[in-house]
Amino acid sequence: MADDGGKEAGGRQEEDSSNQKDGEASALSKRQRKKLLKQQKWEEERDLRKQRRKERKLQHRQERQNQQDPEGRDGQSSRKRPRRDVTPSSLRLLVDCSFDDLMLNKDVRKLHKQIQRCYAENRRASRPVQFYLTSLGGQLRQSMDEKDRGWVNWKDIFIRTEHYSDVVAKEELVYLTSDSPNVLQELDQRKAYVIGGLVDHNHHKGITFERAKELGIEHAQLPLGSFVRMNSRKVLAVNHVFEIILAFLEKGSWQDAFFSVLPQRKGAVALHQEGAQENQEQDSGSDSQTAERSEAGSAGRLDADS
Repeated sequence: MADDGGKEAGGRQEEDSSNQKDGEASALSKRQRKKLLKQQKWEEERDLRKQRRKERKLQHRQERQNQQDPEGRDGQSSRKRPRRDVTPSSLRLLVDCSFDDLMLNKDVRKLHKQIQRCYAENRRASRPVQFYLTSLGGQLRQSMDEKDRGWVNWKDIFIRTEHYSDVVAKEELVYLTSDSPNVLQELDQRKAYVIGGLVDHNHHKGITFERAKELGIEHAQLPLGSFVRMNSRKVLAVNHVFEIILAFLEKGSWQDAFFSVLPQRKGAVALHQEGAQENQEQDSGSDSQTAERSEAGSAGRLDADS
């Protein structure tokens, strides 16, 4: 009798448990039941999805093998755009990063982007220069570490913590500054040209020129005024100076180099075009004056006739 009682009690417990589950299921909303069924289906199909992924990977691997050319290179690599002929230049371009303490953090970030642009342009140039970063440290180094950790793997660039005057002999240095009275006409492959790594919105006018004079090194400005008239001052961003020199090495023309790099916001106009426009305006003015005199003469004759 005791056993029968235990069985009956166990049966009642199972029945109560079943009823409790049914009650919980019935208590769920329609949306909750759908979500529960979806989760159960997801769990049940886990192994099936894993098997399908393996099959797709195997299929893609076989397709790549089938696309290989006779030399064993896959089809994707053989379709890559061929790199144009590159003739490295012996010219050295140095960015002087010793102005870190004169810039706000936002301006340091701008300089960082300009240096990134210089590196990218030099890597794709037909005549890449020997690119140096000197006096690297402080805020600029911190910005590069935070925003572009891959910079430590940059190729074809010389990165130094020393000042540029400790990297290159002084007699080989030429500081490029718009305040210099000397105008650069040609690039000397034996020289190392320095670009001031400073973004200051004209807060420190003439500082690169003064630094060059203090060190007793050569200085010069790009021949911008001989070819271009601009609405703004002749102070260019670091990457613009860098790109102009790359363009001159490729094109052999300062004018072509300037107008292939200068942004439209600078309002750059070729001097020969400006002269032609002025002549055209003068001719137009002369024609109008002649027409006015002719009309006045006609009016005078009419008055005399009358």
